[in-house]
Amino acid sequence: MAGGNTVAPPWWRDTRFWVRTTYTYAIAAAAGYAASRIGVPLPWMLGPFFVIGALSAAGTPLAYLPMGREFAQLTVGLAVGLRFTPATLAATLALMPAMIAATVFVMAYTLVAALIFKPMAKVGNVTAFFATAAGGVADMAIIAKDKGGDAAPVAIVHALRVSVTVALVPIIVVTFGAPGNALPPVAEDASALIWLVGAFALSYGAVQLLKLTPLPNPWLVAPMFAGIAIGASGVFTLAVPWTFIIIAQIALGTWLGCRFRREILTSIPRVATSGIAVSIFMVLCAGAGAVALAATTTLPVTTAFLALAPAAVTEMAITAKIMHLDAEIVAAFHVMRIAIVCSTILAVYKIYNIIKGEPHGSRV
Repeated sequence: MAGGNTVAPPWWRDTRFWVRTTYTYAIAAAAGYAASRIGVPLPWMLGPFFVIGALSAAGTPLAYLPMGREFAQLTVGLAVGLRFTPATLAATLALMPAMIAATVFVMAYTLVAALIFKPMAKVGNVTAFFATAAGGVADMAIIAKDKGGDAAPVAIVHALRVSVTVALVPIIVVTFGAPGNALPPVAEDASALIWLVGAFALSYGAVQLLKLTPLPNPWLVAPMFAGIAIGASGVFTLAVPWTFIIIAQIALGTWLGCRFRREILTSIPRVATSGIAVSIFMVLCAGAGAVALAATTTLPVTTAFLALAPAAVTEMAITAKIMHLDAEIVAAFHVMRIAIVCSTILAVYKIYNIIKGEPHGSRV
């Protein structure tokens, strides 16, 4: 090529990519198996996350399959949706006021987190607010940039928030929480596999349709809706095989671990340290809120804690499923939160500016 430049081949033809991907998932699977043998909570996700995260932070060249996380979310969403029965659906809808109140609580503690994060990280008001807002990382980074903030710290803090939540919450829940008795339905006949293939196909089609709407997280929400339609109908009794759930956990743990890159911790050390600190603060707030939510509803504290945990809806739903808790209720709380946050974030941002004494906003 002119000037000595070469064009990298697409990933599906890149030998180095496939070599890295193969040993990355081999390490992840081995880490999951080892974690399951020594009794680590949520081993097939946390094992890969901790090991791959450590290797990634050390600079080891790793790779993960494109769309791996998305199809893992599809699997989890369908597994959660299939657990819905008419009674479960009615119970979930009855919790709608609690979901709205919980969302307001989450928005309140993330607002406080922004006030804490700003002086710690020495960033501007815009960056501090959107770095701790309970929305998606891409959406918050884009809006922060549009409002005059710095998108890089926003992305870093959101990545750390998800990582800290995934690292701490499942361990806390499994260590101190009591397992529930919500068991998934079990397929009863050999034809179930054929129907399960159809359920996955229906879920994928629902994802493509939901992408055309402003609804959040289509790879998780659409399969959950598809599963609800099947489960609540009572026509079929299906369950996603446990092997699929393990594969989904490995895929999610690997994806999260690969994102825990060295540059996140070294590019802006003060921001990274402050991001970890406010993430722990938000997890503690979720724990305190869970006690109040459990006291005012019929939810166990463990379910309430997972429902209020800062983000990581897919991982929290998996944790609930492993603990035989109401994974569908946990997912519903998070979906409600994301929908409300995404639709009201600019209004809350104005409130934040008023608190900071800048009613017209800040470009810093």
